[in-house]
Amino acid sequence: MKNVSLTLLAFVALLLIYPLAPLEGHAILLAAAPALNETIHGTAVQVKLRFNARIDGRRSRLMLVFPGGGEHLLAANQPSPEILTSAVSGLVPGSYTLRWQVLAEDGHITRGELPFRAQ
Repeated sequence: MKNVSLTLLAFVALLLIYPLAPLEGHAILLAAAPALNETIHGTAVQVKLRFNARIDGRRSRLMLVFPGGGEHLLAANQPSPEILTSAVSGLVPGSYTLRWQVLAEDGHITRGELPFRAQ
């Protein structure tokens, strides 16, 4: 009985000394440019994705899918821990899809797609 009491006391002390970190799941996309189904006017667009958690930019990917189905891996920049950016030029009129895959600091991979149009 004494060992159980000591173990319980040690556990309670640990909870008081070591604050519990918030449990975060996958990185959730909070804001995007271009926005979902947005129409872009012109031949260039600045891509900016903001997430609710820190992401590993080196292990994250941005892929542009062209109107004909071809794909191009975009060079991704990370100006802050929760943001990925890229510059896209040479757009022709048509429907595009921005595919993204990010690795959150907690080790979870999240993927998504953002369709948009260029005019």
